[in-house]
Amino acid sequence: MKSLKLQIFRVTPRLIIRPLVLEDHENWRQAYSSLRPALNEWDESPWDDKELTLQKFKQLLKMQRDRRIKDSYYEFGIFRKDDGVLVGSVNLMDVSRGIFQNAYLGYRVFNNFWGQGYAQEACKAAKTIAFKDLKLHRLEAAISPENKKSIQVAKALGFHKEGLSRKRLLVNRKWRDMLIYALTK
Repeated sequence: MKSLKLQIFRVTPRLIIRPLVLEDHENWRQAYSSLRPALNEWDESPWDDKELTLQKFKQLLKMQRDRRIKDSYYEFGIFRKDDGVLVGSVNLMDVSRGIFQNAYLGYRVFNNFWGQGYAQEACKAAKTIAFKDLKLHRLEAAISPENKKSIQVAKALGFHKEGLSRKRLLVNRKWRDMLIYALTK
């Protein structure tokens, strides 16, 4: 079972959703070095070259692989099918088994690719991975109340608003309220 979890991927009409591999280093380096300056508190600015080395990338790959082996966290690159460009990532985080069978859905589309529908397409693929491949029962998404675009993505995928979780996440040294959206299999 563990080896199958390491090979999970999905192909959508425009995207390939899969774990990063060593051959992705240059694509990954290019993606993070060519970001626009951060456009909001959740966004990232371009990374410094010293953070984009092959050694750092290998460390990232090991960490991601270890998390998949532990069945605790699955991170997938979002690649355009037509040219292979890395446009972001989609994650199934904090996987809980036992009586819960839950994960948190998170994603990041790099700011130079915003507004092209990649988030919804990638999250739909991640939803399929969660329910079909990982056999989860429930997915949750914690969304900032100001993030109208992510709320639209959640609703388009069939998530339902469950409520407001006060002071849920520590972001930039400040506790933030989050709307909780959820979906069951």
